[in-house]
Amino acid sequence: MGLTIAVLAGDVAAAPSDLVDLASVVPEIRLDLRYATTKNFLHETLYPRATCLLRRKVADRLAAVQRHLALEGLGLLVWDCYRPLSIQRRLWARVKDARYVADPRKGSRHNRGAAVDLTLVDHDGHPLAMPTDFDDFTERAHRDASTTPEAAKNRAHLERAMKQEGFVPMATEWWHFDAEDWRSYPLTDDAL
Repeated sequence: MGLTIAVLAGDVAAAPSDLVDLASVVPEIRLDLRYATTKNFLHETLYPRATCLLRRKVADRLAAVQRHLALEGLGLLVWDCYRPLSIQRRLWARVKDARYVADPRKGSRHNRGAAVDLTLVDHDGHPLAMPTDFDDFTERAHRDASTTPEAAKNRAHLERAMKQEGFVPMATEWWHFDAEDWRSYPLTDDAL
């Protein structure tokens, strides 16, 4: 995996990483890792492979969400997980708006392996109606934005399911959820 970069009061320290492949924890979860393709706001392939890495505890909690949703005939489709700090710098260079892209000097929760971008799908894997597509950097993507009744219902359902397992929703992106203990994980720049 490489080294973990922990930024503490300007110092850089190395520590072993506990990032795990989500597909090995919950194989039935669906993945459409947009930064491993050109289907993203940069229109560039940023990740060398489509692997969703998360901290072990975060992956276990996401597996619980998937299990609960499966009882309702629903599931999760994941767009982004762990993001190396070097990739964060590339995103920030294009969108210097901290409402949507974290400043790499502070780091993102994605850079800690403690954030996930996702949506709900039906039992066949078709995404349910939501307010916007992934990486919509407008106020329409905000959690409190007006939307259609169906999209509002689905957005609320996803939020409830994620909160039940200790995920915290981001106010400006309906698809983004942080592990409640994200601060306990160091910033990393491990290769994917």
